[in-house]
Amino acid sequence: MKILVTGAGGLLGRALVAHLERGCPVIGLDRSALDISSKAAVREALGLHQPDILINAAAFTDVDGAETQPDAARKANTIGPGILAEQTCTAGSRLLTVSTDYVFDGNKEGPYDENDIPSPLSVYGHTKLAGEEEVRHLNPKHFIVRTAWLYDSPGKCFAQTALELAGGNREVRIAGDQRGSPTFVPHLAEAIGRLILSDDFGTHHIAGSGGASRFEFVRELYCRLGIETPVAEAQAREFPSAAARPANSELATAWQDAPGLPPWREGVAEFARRKLAAENEPSS
Repeated sequence: MKILVTGAGGLLGRALVAHLERGCPVIGLDRSALDISSKAAVREALGLHQPDILINAAAFTDVDGAETQPDAARKANTIGPGILAEQTCTAGSRLLTVSTDYVFDGNKEGPYDENDIPSPLSVYGHTKLAGEEEVRHLNPKHFIVRTAWLYDSPGKCFAQTALELAGGNREVRIAGDQRGSPTFVPHLAEAIGRLILSDDFGTHHIAGSGGASRFEFVRELYCRLGIETPVAEAQAREFPSAAARPANSELATAWQDAPGLPPWREGVAEFARRKLAAENEPSS
């Protein structure tokens, strides 16, 4: 199997290339190498590389920025996936595209599975949902993977922000009324690697299992890393943002044989283990 990964310079894209290239040929293209919103560029890339499957990890991920840059968000999150779907179908390739928990409004009491009806609150959520619909319509051999709260090191993510806040002795306040599914990116890359070996086309929820509030996540993160900065539970309204976020976006799956992820705490433990090991490596 030959794989083409778009968005290979991002948090997930880098992990996908690193994991998948252990077992098969992988071409990773970042934003500078391939603009997925250009039909001509996508057609050229597919003709040159002839992948069996294209994994789309490219996206406009600035949730707040999308509120003031809706055209840019739509270009990356809706138009791009549509072009990828159309062109991969023409080329006879499969397509996997990555979507988000933010397609839901957060009003459900329990976790969301693939049978729940999306109702996004933000421009970001709307553009990602529209991208899903393009993919469903234009390439029947598709996988749509909804995931949530991605973190890894290095990389820009909520976990990294929480670590930066722990720099002093001041108490760190974290929202306890926003609940989701913290997802360690290497675990997600491994699950995607398993999924693409199947014919289970359609929509899949793949995220750290069990669910947590942002407060619970940061408290676990600090504990695993031996950070003694005190953490206090706050309310989301204390941190106003341009985009509305769902109060609950925990994900679960209705697929019986889904390539699920370990409990979210195991993801935090592995993140901490790798981070501490990297910090303790002797400098050359």
